[in-house]
Amino acid sequence: MNPSLEAARPFPDSFDPAAPTAGPLGDLAVAMRTLDPALFEALVQVARSPRLLVATDYDGTIAPIVDRPTHAYPLELSVVSMRALAALRDTSTAVISGRSLRDLAAMSRLPREVALVGSHGSERDTDFDETFDERERASIDRILAAAGELAAQRPEIHIEKKPTGVAVHLRGLAPEARADALAVIDSLAGVDGIGVLWGKEVADLTATDSTKGDALRELRERGGDPAVLYIGDDTSDEAAFVTLGGTDVGVRVAEDGADAPTVAAYRVADPDAVALVLTTIFELRRAWLFGRTAVPIQRHSLLANGQSTALVDPEGSICWMPHPLPHSASLFSEILGSDIAGYFSVTPAALSGRAAKPLTQRYRGASTIVETRWAGLTLLDYLAPVDEDSSETVLVRVLTGDAEAEVRFAPRPDYGSAPVRLEADGDTVRVLGTPEPIVLHAPGLEFEIVQVRGSDTAVARVRPADCESGHAVLTLVCGESEDIATLTQGNEQAVRARAEGYWTNWVASLRLPGLRRDEVIRSAITLRALCHTPTGGVLAAATSSLPEGIGGIRNWDYRYCWLRDGSMTVHTLLQLGSSAEAEGFLQWLSGILAEASGPEQLHPLYAVDGSVLTTEAVLEHLPGYAGSRPVRVGNAAEHQVQLDVFGPVTELIAALAAEFGDLSDEHWELACQMVIAVERRWREPDHGIWEARREPKHNVYTKVMCWVTVDRAIRLADRFGRELPGAWRQLREEIAEDVISRGWNEEVGAYTVAYGEDDLDSACLFVGLSGLLAPDDPRFIATVDAIERDLRVGPTVFRYRYEDGLPGLEGGFHICTTWLIEAFILVGRHDDARDLFARLTDLMGPTGLFSEEYDPASEVHLGNHPQAYSHLGYIRVARMLDAL
Repeated sequence: MNPSLEAARPFPDSFDPAAPTAGPLGDLAVAMRTLDPALFEALVQVARSPRLLVATDYDGTIAPIVDRPTHAYPLELSVVSMRALAALRDTSTAVISGRSLRDLAAMSRLPREVALVGSHGSERDTDFDETFDERERASIDRILAAAGELAAQRPEIHIEKKPTGVAVHLRGLAPEARADALAVIDSLAGVDGIGVLWGKEVADLTATDSTKGDALRELRERGGDPAVLYIGDDTSDEAAFVTLGGTDVGVRVAEDGADAPTVAAYRVADPDAVALVLTTIFELRRAWLFGRTAVPIQRHSLLANGQSTALVDPEGSICWMPHPLPHSASLFSEILGSDIAGYFSVTPAALSGRAAKPLTQRYRGASTIVETRWAGLTLLDYLAPVDEDSSETVLVRVLTGDAEAEVRFAPRPDYGSAPVRLEADGDTVRVLGTPEPIVLHAPGLEFEIVQVRGSDTAVARVRPADCESGHAVLTLVCGESEDIATLTQGNEQAVRARAEGYWTNWVASLRLPGLRRDEVIRSAITLRALCHTPTGGVLAAATSSLPEGIGGIRNWDYRYCWLRDGSMTVHTLLQLGSSAEAEGFLQWLSGILAEASGPEQLHPLYAVDGSVLTTEAVLEHLPGYAGSRPVRVGNAAEHQVQLDVFGPVTELIAALAAEFGDLSDEHWELACQMVIAVERRWREPDHGIWEARREPKHNVYTKVMCWVTVDRAIRLADRFGRELPGAWRQLREEIAEDVISRGWNEEVGAYTVAYGEDDLDSACLFVGLSGLLAPDDPRFIATVDAIERDLRVGPTVFRYRYEDGLPGLEGGFHICTTWLIEAFILVGRHDDARDLFARLTDLMGPTGLFSEEYDPASEVHLGNHPQAYSHLGYIRVARMLDAL
């Protein structure tokens, strides 16, 4: 037996310091060159602890020391690293500071996942001041009285009030003022249990005797006795350092002098070095927890034929392929973090494994045929066309060239949840024990079955030029019929031509803008690929559980048809001149509505076959993309109330009628049903467009879409001479008045996420994008400015910054970026629109695909891929800019 056939593809199980890699937050090679080698090695060891607590001081550690304590903001990289660490499993983070807890929370900008401890360990709860005994209260009163007198005499002295006493800041004081402050401090020290904790140019007068060491012990006990990395810069941090032992790591920041006495084993120079330590511990722990570095999401390419979808990674491996429906279990799921979940790889035999980096990967013209090239070897991948009433999935892989290739076929039905057995018969491999046939046909190849972690993998080597036809054709058929397999072996080029013609003929029928024409074509093909031709349903994305934050829990299944997303997708294709998708979707929706008890009872999403979703479940056996768990299938948002969905449906009906110059009775009835739903429920709170997993609110975007529903239906009636049922015009005005008056927040100076709320939300741009407010309305312009100021970061725009009921982080949403571009166009900021559009274009993956999100801090692409929202938004603003 060839030894190379006996093992799976080599992926490291842990980080090897001899071979450092770059991750989403930092480059370990840089850390190795920059940090003290002994400190780096200590970080390597502590990162491998079963449980880890990373705790730091605030001032002088994650925030620089400044003359005005109220301006001591943390370094952005330290904030991002603490957030990222908190999102890793079995990892907790904390900041233990001399500041008051409220001051610390306001200044640090850290999420609730990072524990905050104030007043040198004394404040651990927001209602802490209610726990003082009589002696402590008397001492606090004495401290406050003396501090008040000092402040009256010396207003230049900054005195920071805390629940446990005060902090007297000495930095920058004239000698006379400093002497007066020290006199007051000396007069109080030791009286009635009053203690003094000295820091860098600051003295804390406190009525309690808790220390940072006490706080660290409590955090350790609460976390199940984890290993600890503690970083501090001050005398008060020594109480924490002395609690460390074993594999714990203590790091003292010695900005004011490397000779400052400390029991910490390691030193760094300043807060910038602290940021490097935090990014390093994150990268080391992430690598140890999750093994190999994940392939960047945006580098995956989509295969599609109008019925099935699959993803090929940049190294020529099929890593995702659901069957028979888009939301079915996937035969190959390696993208979800492990090769045990299945893959189908082709690599040059001389460079098997991840060392076999291709020279190029691209789409062949206007199609979903992907070409991957190595030196001496070319691979073409596509999904073969099948009849619309067929349930087969047929993957074709064509190899040409004179280099020897290694093929590994590792199917793992049902996400690799059970062992798999294969049967090889010459050039054919069958998957055993499945409900329907799954067969790989590969003339000219001879497969050998090897055991890999309890399941079978079929392995073969082939030199394509030596095959009888001069190339090797691998046809994987999932389903009953093998006619297509016979056809591909006899005349693969004819099958490929049919597959290519399916897309090129469709693209030729489109009305395309001149601006970024090729990118728009790829976006249009992607949207069309997400349309399920046999049913008319439309996928929000092709994948499940690709994370909105690396290592976090925001991992959702998007392989379903949201009424909102589906309407917007086919509406965009209609604007390009393709109407079949819109007609199919509305027919699909009519079928859904026929089964509902009333239009107001529609669910936000359905499976493409019209079925109600199964319960959201977790695949515990999978580690998730880059360790992002849990891996979910199904989507609990099905049970939410989302009252905005009627607006996009009615807009679609109006657009289709305008395209044809005619309104069918069926479509008018559907529009009426949407208005009836709004009539019955528009006053209710709901979960909104972003599906926040918290109590419903009166979301501004939802109310705007309710107005859109009625407004577009009235326009249809006026244009096509339909009789208006009920008091629709009055209803339109009532909703408009409600949202215009109650959605505006005078204090914020913008429309906010919900009535009575202070938080901004990108979806509020629709007060103008919808036509509810005129583009020159000062309130719309102010909302655009506020969202740009608070939610835009570089090339991307975030949905919001408020707490949404879920822990963890997410990136900026590409569709929100396109909304801001559209808003710029409406308010006349054309140069800003063009600039942001160009920066968005730069975020496209190498084969022209967008995922859902982008994190500007770590420069990582996030979310399910490819995402319909991202591509439809891109097409819309490209058309608008082209028309300027």
